[in-house]
Amino acid sequence: MRVNFLPSARIFTLITSFVLLSTSSAFAAKSKGLLAFTAVPDEYKAIATLVILLIAAILFFTEVIPLPVTAMLVPIMLSLTGVIGAKEAFANFGNQWVVIFMAMFIVGHAVFITGFAEKIGNLTMVISKGSEKRLLIFSMVVVGLLSSLLSNTGTIVVAIPMILAMCSSSKIDPRRILMPVAFACSIGGTITLVGTPPNGFINTQLDIIPGIEPFGFFEFALIGIPLFLVTIGLYTLLGERIQPKSLPADPDAEVDLKMDNHGEKTSNYRYNKMPVATVIFAGIIIFMATSWLPLIVAAMLGACLMIITRCITMKEAYEGIDWTTIFLFAGMLSMSTAMDKSGAAKLVADIVVSNISSPYLLLAAVCCITVLITNFMSNTATAALMAPLAIPIALGAGISPLPMAMGIAMSASACFLTPVATPPNTIILGYGRYSFIDYLRYGWVLQVAAIVTIVGLVPLIWPFTP
Repeated sequence: MRVNFLPSARIFTLITSFVLLSTSSAFAAKSKGLLAFTAVPDEYKAIATLVILLIAAILFFTEVIPLPVTAMLVPIMLSLTGVIGAKEAFANFGNQWVVIFMAMFIVGHAVFITGFAEKIGNLTMVISKGSEKRLLIFSMVVVGLLSSLLSNTGTIVVAIPMILAMCSSSKIDPRRILMPVAFACSIGGTITLVGTPPNGFINTQLDIIPGIEPFGFFEFALIGIPLFLVTIGLYTLLGERIQPKSLPADPDAEVDLKMDNHGEKTSNYRYNKMPVATVIFAGIIIFMATSWLPLIVAAMLGACLMIITRCITMKEAYEGIDWTTIFLFAGMLSMSTAMDKSGAAKLVADIVVSNISSPYLLLAAVCCITVLITNFMSNTATAALMAPLAIPIALGAGISPLPMAMGIAMSASACFLTPVATPPNTIILGYGRYSFIDYLRYGWVLQVAAIVTIVGLVPLIWPFTP
């Protein structure tokens, strides 16, 4: 991952500014010697949260300090300014998705070490005939379709070892493939009710409205499939222009090599453990697909079995975890909590949505705000925020709530501008050696296309007039 280190004095100045600006935002008025740990007036919490978010965004995009450090400063400042309590600020290190990420990093590393991913990669290379574009499109289609029926988080974590192996076999930099595949995974989840959590939440909101039928299981596909086709089409037509550029090889990312008895270099794949790793890996997929076990239980069970059966050592398990991803995701989840509890997200949304009368402009505003908020907080939390806000406004204006609800559901998952927008975006961060700004640089075209597609098609399928 690219990190631009500045002299220590400048870094200290930046961090000090972060602290001072964040704190002052909450206590600018009536600051009569209040300490950071005293009660903060509710009207200032939203402002403090937005200031902290702005400063964090600048640090993320410039990368003047390492991304995990910026992510850790977020819960620190939210706590110091009194926006949320210290316990709540750091509670997300026990979040189930953080645990799932760690477990699946271990499983994925074991699948790679035992050579199973290499075999799948070689098979896929035969199908794609070594063409990077065919490999890209094939991977996007397969992962996208799988994520429509499985959790998009589960899909991407089990797909990564395969993609890494395919890229290794064809000598392609994985960063050129992983980001488009993650985007396709997020879009694929919009096709069905169970593909992504926001879809399910939207249905629960519609179910409580008298006279309104929730969306059917495959009804989301009426807009989800066009979005998916637009995504595939853009990468088919534009390819190089919207794919991340290759970086110089990272020696630390290569598979370790050892010498055989003849002095030749040979990979340290643990082929004798491949059948065991394959069975465990397949079991995890089955458990995730059928919901026989909760995702977190299936992931942790798989990780433990990989170690118990010696498919991977304890040291290798630790090394297989991308700690940048863990700290980034856990740290920024505190911002999601703060945006919700401080009223900052509602403040931004309410200012825009409540001042628009045209249903088309209202839908466009709702989608844009959803995308903006989702790029910095959980997509499920964003749907939970936007639906209770936009649906009543639609009902009050005498228009159908269905286009607003569907617009929110699609926009909450079609987010590509930051690594924390969706779990697939977060998981590929370390594997692809992406910087924070890479997501903006390579995701904005798809982001614009997604919003245009949603705003253009949703009213045609679900008219504003009931």
